[in-house]
Amino acid sequence: MDKRTGSELLFSYRGMPPLGQVIPLGLQHVVAAVVGVITPAILISDVCGLSEAEETLMIQVSLVLTALATLLQLFPLFRRIGSGLPVIMGISFAYIPTLTAIGGQFGLPTILGAEIVGGVVAILFGVLVKWIRPLFPPLVTGTVIFTIGLSLYPTAVRYMAGGSAGSEWFGSPRSWLVALITLAVVVILSHFTKGILKLSAILIGMIVGYVVAFFLGIVDLSGVASAGWFALPEVMPFEIEFVPSACVSLAIVYIVNSVQTIGDLSSTTMGGMDRLPTDRELSGGIVGQGIMSVVGALFGGLPTASYSQNVGIVTVNRVINRAVFALAAILLLVAGLVPKFAAALTTIPQCVIGGATLSVFATITMTGIRMITEGGFTARKSSIVGLSVALGVGITQVEGCLSGAGFPEWVSTVFSSSSVVVATIMAILLNLILPKEKDM
Repeated sequence: MDKRTGSELLFSYRGMPPLGQVIPLGLQHVVAAVVGVITPAILISDVCGLSEAEETLMIQVSLVLTALATLLQLFPLFRRIGSGLPVIMGISFAYIPTLTAIGGQFGLPTILGAEIVGGVVAILFGVLVKWIRPLFPPLVTGTVIFTIGLSLYPTAVRYMAGGSAGSEWFGSPRSWLVALITLAVVVILSHFTKGILKLSAILIGMIVGYVVAFFLGIVDLSGVASAGWFALPEVMPFEIEFVPSACVSLAIVYIVNSVQTIGDLSSTTMGGMDRLPTDRELSGGIVGQGIMSVVGALFGGLPTASYSQNVGIVTVNRVINRAVFALAAILLLVAGLVPKFAAALTTIPQCVIGGATLSVFATITMTGIRMITEGGFTARKSSIVGLSVALGVGITQVEGCLSGAGFPEWVSTVFSSSSVVVATIMAILLNLILPKEKDM
């Protein structure tokens, strides 16, 4: 039993530290996570053409699912579902490129069906993680994360310009002014401040951008008044459809994100506990992630993954007490049960979202580069990364390149809808085929 008391308990997983210290530390994790929680729902709602009420519901569910996924990680079921580690887990940006492609072609019901299949794949990956893990060294994982970041840039720029080409403010000076102001605030706070200002740079940037957009007449608050003050998420508010090609595409992305979860859990234990995670912790974390994705799909939510930004906080302050993370989860849960709050979030102009998320997507890309260059950058790495990204990104840039005579329809759906799928397969194969370099 840990015999530390008072403030010392902040650096122990169990025990109850002083509430006066738990509250600000918990809020810090909420601030770091909240933009990542709500933005994917806004992006996918736009792609799938959902109504304001449906978008509000998706945001509400995103907050609730993030809270429950985090609590499952903190308090594992049956010692097998959940990692038992201090992590925040919830709706993730990492799936957006593939979700956007599926949603644009088939709609939200197909996304939810593919999400269920992907969740099952993640559960199987978690059970077999000890044997599958060698296929995903940092070089392969880094290549995939790098590709994810690259594929997100057009989304950010489109939103900076005002959203879709048919919207009132698309391409207007007002949209770009708001987007650039938002981006400037994020960059300034990220590089010229410390503490809570630096950690909440994206949130503050969005608040500033929102205020500017309001005075420029871009914000529409009409939908907030009609939203209720309390509501529980609905079971199956949307239809669920299973399209095999979409399921395969998203299943591959789930495997990649399971590997990323291994990295996040390892960073958490090494940065806050001075040890590597056990096989049981890794397995439980990924299984819990898969189960929450399956459950989330039944409530109209999007896929879940661990939050690297919150892992970064742990590695800096080394606070690992689960009371801090449980408080963050409870705050997100309360917010998710208030539709009026979710409706207010839907009023955030798309140009504000674009200005704020550009830095997030850039961070994802550079995380991939860091993983790729770990231990130096060699000719072998150059071939694996270059060929994987070139083929993955190139195929998605040439419309119809895999839909000619002789190609079944599913080939185009699986391999040309998202650059991540092809890049992942290529990186795995090239890493297995190309000869290892001799130690100098």
